[in-house]
Amino acid sequence: MSLDASTLQRTISPVSSGRSSPAIPRLRSRDEDSLVKKDKGYRRYASGVERVLSSFETTVEEWADYISFLGRLLKALQSKPSGVNTVPHRALISKRLSQCLNPVLPSGVHQKTLEVYAYIFATLGKNGLSANLSLYLPGLMPVFSFAALSVKPAALTLFEMHVVVLDPVSLRPALKAILLALLPCLEEDTADEFDRTIRILDTLKQAVGKETRDQISNTDASGEQYFWQCMFLASITSRSRRPGALAYLIRNLPRLGQSLDAKPLESLQNDNHDSPRKLNDLNAAIQVVASPEPGLLIRCFCAGLRDEQLLTQRGFLDLLVTNLPMHSPVLQEKVVPEDLETLISAATSVVARRDMSLNRRLWSWFLGPDFTGDGSSGPEVTPGQEAFFHQTRYFEQYGLKALVDTIRKMIEAKSQNPVDRARPLRICLSLMDRWEVGGLVIPQIFLPAMRSVWQYQSLGTSRESTTEVLRSANMFFDGVESGLIWAALTKVIIHAFESQTRDAQAACDDLMLVIFIVTNFNVREEEMLVVHLPVTCLVLMLRVHRLLRDTDNRNSQGRRDLVLFSLKIVNRLLELIPPRAFASDRSAGNHEEPSTEDDFAFNDEVVLARAERFYTHNHGNLDLEGQPLAAPLVGQLLLQTSFKAVTCLTRSSTFATYMEADAAVNILNIVIRRMPRTKRPHMDHMFAALFDVPKELAKNDQSHSIFPLIAAKISALDTIYTAPQFEPWISEPLVRQLIPRLVMTLWPTLSPSKPKFNVEAVRCIWRLQSISPDKQLIEGTISTLLISAGAKDEMNSISAEDARRFATLWTHSPTTSSAGHSRRSSLVRTATDTTIDTNATVDLSVLERPLLLLLDILDAPNNSLFNFVVDWVQSLPNLHLYVLPGMGTIVPSNILASIVTMLVNRLPTSTSTASEEIQSSTRHNGPLDASLEDNLDTHLCLYYMQLMIHLMQFSPNNVWPALATPSASNTDSDDVPSSNAIVLARVCLNLLKRPPSMNNKSDVIDFQLSQAALSMLRRFLDGPSSAATVEIGVEDPLLDELVRAVEIGLHSLQRPLMEVVLIAMKARLSSLEYPVTPRRQLPASRDIGKSLSGLSISTDGDDRRAPHAVIFNLPSKLLRCLSLGLTSRNSRPVLDDWITFLGQCLPLYADNIFQILIPLVECFCNTLATAFQSVQTIFGSVQGENIDAFEPTIGLLLNGLEQTLATAHDRLMTDEVGGTPVKSPEQQQQGFFGNMVSGVFSLETNRARTTTANNRLTVLLCFKDAVRVCFTIWSWGDYGPNGPLQDNAASASFNYTILRLRNRTRRIFEHLFAAEALECLETLIELWLSLIKEENVTRSITIFNLIHVLEGSRPKNTIPAIFNAIYSRTNPAALDPVRKSTLTSNLSDISLAGFLVAYTRSLEDDAMDEIWTDCITFLKDVLANPMPHRQTLPKLLEFTAILGEKVDNTNFGEQRKMRRELGDLFVRLLAATLTIRPVGFSFEAPQAFNQEKLSIEPVSTRKSLETRGSIGSEGFISVLASIAPNLSKVLVDSDRIASTIATISTQVIGPTFRSRNFPENLTQHTLDLVIAFAGISEASRTWKKDVAEAFNDPRFFSNSLDLAQQGWLPLVRQWALADKERMPELLSRLTLPTSAGIVFGVGATSARLEADRKTQLNLRRVAFLILSATKDTFVVNVNLLQEKLVDLLNATAASSPSATTRAEIYMVIRALLLKTSAHHLAVLWPTINSELYDAIYSVFPGQSTETYIITSLLQACKLLDTLLTLELDDFQMQEWLFINDTTDAIYRSLGTKSAAMVDELAEELDSGIGASNFVENALNSAAQGGKRRPLLTSNATKGVEKTEIMEKVLRPFFRQLSIYAFESTYSMKEPDWKACFDDLMCDLFDDTTLV
Repeated sequence: MSLDASTLQRTISPVSSGRSSPAIPRLRSRDEDSLVKKDKGYRRYASGVERVLSSFETTVEEWADYISFLGRLLKALQSKPSGVNTVPHRALISKRLSQCLNPVLPSGVHQKTLEVYAYIFATLGKNGLSANLSLYLPGLMPVFSFAALSVKPAALTLFEMHVVVLDPVSLRPALKAILLALLPCLEEDTADEFDRTIRILDTLKQAVGKETRDQISNTDASGEQYFWQCMFLASITSRSRRPGALAYLIRNLPRLGQSLDAKPLESLQNDNHDSPRKLNDLNAAIQVVASPEPGLLIRCFCAGLRDEQLLTQRGFLDLLVTNLPMHSPVLQEKVVPEDLETLISAATSVVARRDMSLNRRLWSWFLGPDFTGDGSSGPEVTPGQEAFFHQTRYFEQYGLKALVDTIRKMIEAKSQNPVDRARPLRICLSLMDRWEVGGLVIPQIFLPAMRSVWQYQSLGTSRESTTEVLRSANMFFDGVESGLIWAALTKVIIHAFESQTRDAQAACDDLMLVIFIVTNFNVREEEMLVVHLPVTCLVLMLRVHRLLRDTDNRNSQGRRDLVLFSLKIVNRLLELIPPRAFASDRSAGNHEEPSTEDDFAFNDEVVLARAERFYTHNHGNLDLEGQPLAAPLVGQLLLQTSFKAVTCLTRSSTFATYMEADAAVNILNIVIRRMPRTKRPHMDHMFAALFDVPKELAKNDQSHSIFPLIAAKISALDTIYTAPQFEPWISEPLVRQLIPRLVMTLWPTLSPSKPKFNVEAVRCIWRLQSISPDKQLIEGTISTLLISAGAKDEMNSISAEDARRFATLWTHSPTTSSAGHSRRSSLVRTATDTTIDTNATVDLSVLERPLLLLLDILDAPNNSLFNFVVDWVQSLPNLHLYVLPGMGTIVPSNILASIVTMLVNRLPTSTSTASEEIQSSTRHNGPLDASLEDNLDTHLCLYYMQLMIHLMQFSPNNVWPALATPSASNTDSDDVPSSNAIVLARVCLNLLKRPPSMNNKSDVIDFQLSQAALSMLRRFLDGPSSAATVEIGVEDPLLDELVRAVEIGLHSLQRPLMEVVLIAMKARLSSLEYPVTPRRQLPASRDIGKSLSGLSISTDGDDRRAPHAVIFNLPSKLLRCLSLGLTSRNSRPVLDDWITFLGQCLPLYADNIFQILIPLVECFCNTLATAFQSVQTIFGSVQGENIDAFEPTIGLLLNGLEQTLATAHDRLMTDEVGGTPVKSPEQQQQGFFGNMVSGVFSLETNRARTTTANNRLTVLLCFKDAVRVCFTIWSWGDYGPNGPLQDNAASASFNYTILRLRNRTRRIFEHLFAAEALECLETLIELWLSLIKEENVTRSITIFNLIHVLEGSRPKNTIPAIFNAIYSRTNPAALDPVRKSTLTSNLSDISLAGFLVAYTRSLEDDAMDEIWTDCITFLKDVLANPMPHRQTLPKLLEFTAILGEKVDNTNFGEQRKMRRELGDLFVRLLAATLTIRPVGFSFEAPQAFNQEKLSIEPVSTRKSLETRGSIGSEGFISVLASIAPNLSKVLVDSDRIASTIATISTQVIGPTFRSRNFPENLTQHTLDLVIAFAGISEASRTWKKDVAEAFNDPRFFSNSLDLAQQGWLPLVRQWALADKERMPELLSRLTLPTSAGIVFGVGATSARLEADRKTQLNLRRVAFLILSATKDTFVVNVNLLQEKLVDLLNATAASSPSATTRAEIYMVIRALLLKTSAHHLAVLWPTINSELYDAIYSVFPGQSTETYIITSLLQACKLLDTLLTLELDDFQMQEWLFINDTTDAIYRSLGTKSAAMVDELAEELDSGIGASNFVENALNSAAQGGKRRPLLTSNATKGVEKTEIMEKVLRPFFRQLSIYAFESTYSMKEPDWKACFDDLMCDLFDDTTLV
């Protein structure tokens, strides 16, 4: 009858007593013989032993009690009856004896224990001990690892007399464990027990060998194979036993290599008959050591060579040299190549220690034994040389291939770790210490090593990692010989050009590798500079020229890249080559230098063959054949090839790009300047080919694509002509021929409609001027271009395009552009040397004559370029320096009167007559008739009209009286005669009915007539007869003509028509006495002022008039005309005039402007988008795009948009100021009734207000559109690495364009913000929200950049605007009407608060001085009435914290007062947030949303955490988590910090943890908040209480695994460190199992389940607490923990708590294994072994499974799997009980059964009925990966029902475990501790396994 565990008295004793051990499992070994048990004497004997064993639980407390107990036990055992050779209660005895061998007990206890062991072994005898070896041996094995000197002899005696002599069949399963037990005795070779242990091991080897020979096979070469295999396994798996294994191997391992002393290497292979006995002995030794698995021998050496101890590494290297040389048949024949590479990898790893003793041994192994020659090589070879040759041949024959393959695999491993990447480089650097090794290895390793470094750099790793790898690579590179480096690089170059037809990308990658090497490594050694670099450049240029010569290769993009990369390499190398490299005083070996006449006739193929042979066959070694080519010849050939390459690149526009041509010319430039001064070479034919301009270059449509070729030719010309030689290489006459030709080719590139290469083309022209021998050469060429390109007529000799090209030339010339754009010009840089310095001064007198030709047009106002020239001249500075003023003539007034009369009489008067006469005159091409009396022809009409215009212009006082007289040609219907002015006005209108088409000469005259008619009409409308002229109705006909002029593209007629139309409308307005609304003067752009000054029309007189009630409606055709003029591409050249016309028309609309505003602004925005897209397209394309993108168009459209918005806004302000009534105090205080009465009388007023509100809405919508389009333009270029510029050749023009656009849009933003700051800011916030939604971080930051650079959006203006926007949505009644937002933007208060936080965070700390007062006032207002702001309160809380953080970094104002005030606001704001929106009830669901807000906000806004951070509890807690680390900066006072944290804990954290939905409502932000509080000393009490409540909650282990690992682990770690009593307190909750009171009580099952659940939770808490802490944190609690676990292991299926808790006990043990050092676990091994044995035994068929349910069995198997994975030394001596840990797991003989329990169990289960054939995919996946992982993981049981776990999981596990463990050991992988940790965490947080 057993006593109840709860009634036993617990005594205090050392943990090593083991009195709390669980019940010993029932062994499957045979029980005592039943006959013996029936003997009375035996029963008395067994009873005495039982009494002694029972006293162990109560009497053993101190170490003396152990000795007393052992003495009594020995005495009881000695009282056995005679003839009895069994031991009663042997399982319990073995348990107590193993506990008495605890390392913490003194040696006296150990000696007494060994004495008892000796007696028991003697009693059992050989057969009895063999049968019970698994029972007694595990407890005895660890003794040698800690035994004292006095104990070891007794233990050795025990092994020597009783263990070694046992049956070999019994010893075989435990052989590895026995070796591990004895090896510690071999660590000191001078110790007394060393020799004795060697003899024991030899005896053991013979015993096992005898078993092998007798029972396994008589044909085996040796029976020692199994012993050696176990020895190798022991050395592999146990690092602490490895020194002992090394000592044994040094003395007993056979020599596995043939002796090579005094024997030539060549005879080694044929030496098979000289010593057959030695050969047989060698084969026998190899058979013994390397069979059946030679890989174990290799891995034994690998483990030793990688050992941390230097002496161990040295010993294994000695073993390699003496016992396993490189030529050993084991390495060369028996092992697989991968194993040899593994061994070499381990051996070469020793060089990382930089220890010469290790390196010497490594060289000895690689180079073989010392060679002593016999002098047969001849007297010319010294013994040292003969030894060197022998060692080199030895290594080349036996080790070279394996070593190279090993290093290659290390290089190709593609590891991200910089240490792993640098390791092969450091190994190669060390190998170069011995040239016999390095000289053969490095040529094969150099390129793969460099390629690996290049690829690692491109992976985007951190700078520190890249620097570390590059440092090692540079050290390696510096150690390699120069010839070898360039031989390798030349091979890469040759391979790239030969493989480019098959794989162009691979060829480019090869050249990119060369670029990487020459850029990042030292290539400046003298030999490199003067020999290898010039030859390599020559090889590259020859290869490039051959590729360019092949016409089939020209259009391939991959081959273009190949050429470009090659030229980049040559450029880089030529920059390093000194001039002396081409000097003539250097030797060239045996190669003769050809004469100068033959230099350029040298065969390219011969040169290539000679250079490539030098590097391919001689490896760049100058000592073999010397330099391949003479230095002067290399320079001359390089010059010749450079000329050829430039010629090829500049003759075909389909192959060359700007970068290629530029690189080739730069090469030519460098070569010429590096060459020594020589006579002029014979290269006239090359010059002719180089500077020949193909016919396609003269085509204007091709100028854009061929500009790079022309730029390259110009640069080449400059380089050759200015070369520092004795005489010029190119003659001056040839230069005079080339320069005009090149200028003519560049001329089309200056077109402003194609701005891509404008700046570069101008620089090329000035570069030509710098080398021109004649100053007037370029001047004359440009003048010729201006005249010859236009019409031959003297009145129009210059084309519009040429005039604009000349304007472009003038604008971008350095002196003219630097005056107005000095800041910009410093930014305009290109990547080529073909440009001139942007800050240089040039002689603009070169442009004098072309400029005068252009200015001659001013004398012909009817010229199509007149307007352009006028505008252009007005914008030119310092023009008076180049142009002489003209003289005028005054005509007498009496002559003027007669001329007027004749004009009226001679000009046609009616529409029909005018039409007919004009048609006839346009067909007349004869000479002019001077007589006014003859028939009037077209020329004469034109003449007279021009004369009249001049007279009206220069003498108006005399002309107008004559025009006022009645005309003789009266066409009116009434009798009132018309004046001459009216007649002429009608004539002018008739002339405009048929606009010319500019197709022939007569049409030109008609065009000039139209211009003259418009000019005359303008003067009529401006003069005294304006009222009479308006009456004839000139507006509609003029608008019709204006539309037609736009449609057919008559640019020069559009501006005069606009001027006349505008004057006509103003004249009619003046006649009706309708005033123009005076404009309020606002800040205007410089561009607007410039545009307004373009038309000489003044409105000052109209603006000064008073308003009248006269209604004047502008023509309905005006809006259509304006839209057409702004959008049509035909009006682009005169767009400036259209903008000016628009600006003058807008004030005439008055109140009607709001009706046309939206279509007008939409027209502007669409046109801007189209024009901007064209600019983006042309700069975004690389080449070949023929798109007109007139960049000034964007600026003009922006001017018009700004004018339109300014006019509309001015009108709106006028209306609002005049119509907004001011409420009286009485009105403001009226109640409901007063409001009703006042509403009756305010209907009309409300109607006026509604109209004004609609007008404001219209204006603001247009403002929003303008802000959007301006932001699109302003943000161009801020796209990060994927920028808008794809063609680097146009970088200067791109920078110029983007700077202009950004500056212009910035000025518009300034004005928009000055007018409507709030609405513009809200529009930007809308854009920011959309970019946040798109996750476009770069452009979202651009919004803040824009706001920061605007003067009108300084923080002092922007912050109040954001406050107003928030108030407008939360509490609009609190704002003044002028501060309210119109709510045109779809923004919520939460979105605005999110933007407020982001904007404040982006501000500089110094900005706090500007916004402090506004922010404090705003926060106080919010707190005064927080209800309207309830949704934004969390964000405002974050805003307050940001203010505190920034104020902490500044020093302004009264810091203490400010901080106190801010702290008060923060506390009040937090209280308001928690009061108005309490978080406690919102944690019933994972995330609570405010439905009111969700109903009006778009989905995009709701999804953004940045913009909706305050919605629900999650956002609020995330805000608190971000604030918590900076609480000390906001709340300076410690008491206030503590109070605030307590408030948050009470109202946020506590309700979260206590919620009924815990832990579903828990998020990472909540735990981050608590972790932040843990770092604040003032919160120490608060957060501990909250964590304790959550940790003790029964639902704690329902947390998600990710949340547990990322949140709870660090939090519980800090919690445990803060209080050391957490573990004892948890352990005190574990109660002892009991059965009293529940067997027959009511609710027994329910009580048992409740006790089980509590125990399970407490055990899981213990395990999680152990996992969360650092290693060995709870070592002091191991003893108490072991007692509690042993007590719980005594539970049964009927106890309370029951045996169900066993699964959690195993989890706790797994946690201890992961977080406790192995030497602290000695007390647990007896418990662990017995539990594992009992658990696995319960699975055998026929055994009861009540104690071990399926979850307990699963966790027991996981515990065993974890132990095998971690390979703990103490458990390795026990694992043979469970698995087969030797080669028998793989090479088991047929018909034999394994003695391991798991293997035996697997066989019995598989032999049963219904054995499963389940596919073991889940378990097989564990073997994948780079580390050793557990076989049985949570993934294997995922989705498997509990009833199927045995069949689908555990049976495959038992079947595979031994093989998997052996394969894991064989792979030598490191244990994956993290995988074990993660699997345990997954089991802990699997709440489905709880009761």
